Amino acid sequence: MMKEKDDFYIGYVDQVSPGTKKLLKRFVMFALVVLLGMAAIFGLTQNKLSNSAFDFGIDTAVTGTYHEQPYPMLRVQTEENTFKNIVLLGFGKLGPNSYLNKIRSEVDQLSGSTLRIEGELVYYNGKTLLQLTSDEKVSLVERANGRELPKANLVVSDMELSGEIIDPKCYFGVMKPGKGKIHRSCAVLCIAGGIPPVLATTDENNISEYYMITDSQGKAINQDILPYVGKPSLVKGTVVKLEDWYQLRINTEDIKDLDSPSKVY
Repeated sequence: MMKEKDDFYIGYVDQVSPGTKKLLKRFVMFALVVLLGMAAIFGLTQNKLSNSAFDFGIDTAVTGTYHEQPYPMLRVQTEENTFKNIVLLGFGKLGPNSYLNKIRSEVDQLSGSTLRIEGELVYYNGKTLLQLTSDEKVSLVERANGRELPKANLVVSDMELSGEIIDPKCYFGVMKPGKGKIHRSCAVLCIAGGIPPVLATTDENNISEYYMITDSQGKAINQDILPYVGKPSLVKGTVVKLEDWYQLRINTEDIKDLDSPSKVY
């Protein structure tokens, strides 16, 4: 009986033995299956992209009435008796004030003035934000003349809401998705830099609502809110309607940490 010869691979010989070919084919097929499986697992475990949009590098001119109630906004009429309040942002992790100082020096009162601003739009779930990139793209159309500004005096109710405090810039679309632990520190820096804090809530039907947070007097509350950013919390306060935005007026002492994992960060 003839003894079967063992395969012996020689690199400089063109011919490969049938046994070696078979082994190589099996290895390649196995490696492909593993690679595709890992790719599928990686893809399925990623956060889904939101339906937000960020017009990075594309300037859009927006004209409206500037006001601070209590954060810088541009009130734009979309149809008869209907207005949208566009939240103004600065570039990076800053609010828009550094881009408004030049125009402030030209008028006695900026609030109530009509401005034309070219910037990069961010929009998500009915909310619109505008990122300013240059003070040269902010121009005065009309000085303040007593025109009506939105009145944040329609009290909806005193409420206790559960959710997480986020920075709307990254969460609404500048970072997509603006979620995960690394984004919590980003959110803290953005809010510290002047971007309005927002409470993001979701009800049992998975419908989201957003509440711009102020102090109990309706004033900006950037620094005091920083320890609570990105932590699931129960927030008690008075809900006030500002046209297309809800405001939540709170005392930070009334915030209760729910001590549960973040759904955002």
